[in-house]
Amino acid sequence: MAISIASHRPDAAAWYDTKRDGKLLRIALGGHWVLAEARRLDQGLRALAAQDCQRVELDCGALEQLDTVGAWLLLRTQRSFEAQRLSVAIVNVPETFRPLVHTVDHECTAPPVEVTYRNPLIRLLERIGRGVFGMGHWGYELLEFFGGVAYETVATIVQPRRLRGAALIHQIDETGLNALPILGLLSFLIGVVFAFQGADQLRRFGAEVFTVNLLAVSILREIGGLMAAIIVAGRSGSAFTAQIGTMKVNEEIDALETLGMNTVEVLVLPRVIGLIIALPLLTFYANVMGLTGGAIMSYFDLGITLPAFMRQLRGAMTDWTFWVGIIKAPVFAFIIALVGCFEGLKVERNAGSVGRMTTQSVVASIFLVIIADAMFSVLFDLLDI
Repeated sequence: MAISIASHRPDAAAWYDTKRDGKLLRIALGGHWVLAEARRLDQGLRALAAQDCQRVELDCGALEQLDTVGAWLLLRTQRSFEAQRLSVAIVNVPETFRPLVHTVDHECTAPPVEVTYRNPLIRLLERIGRGVFGMGHWGYELLEFFGGVAYETVATIVQPRRLRGAALIHQIDETGLNALPILGLLSFLIGVVFAFQGADQLRRFGAEVFTVNLLAVSILREIGGLMAAIIVAGRSGSAFTAQIGTMKVNEEIDALETLGMNTVEVLVLPRVIGLIIALPLLTFYANVMGLTGGAIMSYFDLGITLPAFMRQLRGAMTDWTFWVGIIKAPVFAFIIALVGCFEGLKVERNAGSVGRMTTQSVVASIFLVIIADAMFSVLFDLLDI
């Protein structure tokens, strides 16, 4: 005689009934066993007990909908009874649901993942150590790549015909001429901001005219070159990585190597040399636009005319004020191009790697440029320049 043990049939979409027939526990499943019902079903299924039964039968004949979560609950219930040394059978599974139940049954066989407690301080130290080791390995690979580029550069100087003139002109056009609008606008606005902020502070001491000196030193020695380098790193450095990385994903670099062509000579040198030529010119242009913005703001805010601005500017400049920024530009350009090409050649054969390496290229380039700028500042101070 069948005896009803428990019923779980509210108005909700998913339900189950449990009945005992001698040593057999029959559990009838019905409705929509889907994700939206999982939380409610889970609580009841965990509380099921076989009592004195020896066999369990899971009857799925009344199931109307079943998704992955529902199939997992069904199979978890089966394995829970099997762990109690009971004979469990799943019967009357609708034809449309059998492939899903079979897939979940065979895929979800891994043991539960055990989350072990780890001291937060140890985790932090491990993360720091892993990061430091990763940076050291990255620096070693970059240094190795620098050696290869330096070797190819010397070989090109010995045999100038190895340099691809068309590619070089194209890179100068891409990294130089096409960067003029955005660089000019930002440099002009920075000059305006520096003049306004400097005048606001110097006005308290009646020394507004020295705003010109502030502009001359800050823009010509530091801000002009640094701003040009940062914009080029974000614009051209990222483009180098994306272009070379896409070529690697499309196996174009493999094709070049199969044809016996030197990858560094074909892809890297034109970009490095082109940027070394373009960035000093961009730095000069950024200096001019920054001073122009400062001169316009000085005229409208302080009443300093253009002739007076130029006279004060000549008095503020020393022999090295202009050349300090220009000297740093080729070094910045070499760092940006080297890192951009290096990260591009490290791209793996998937689209996600291109975006990841492009971001890493920009961050690393700007970081190294600022480090180089700090080293130049110390060097120029020691040389009293």
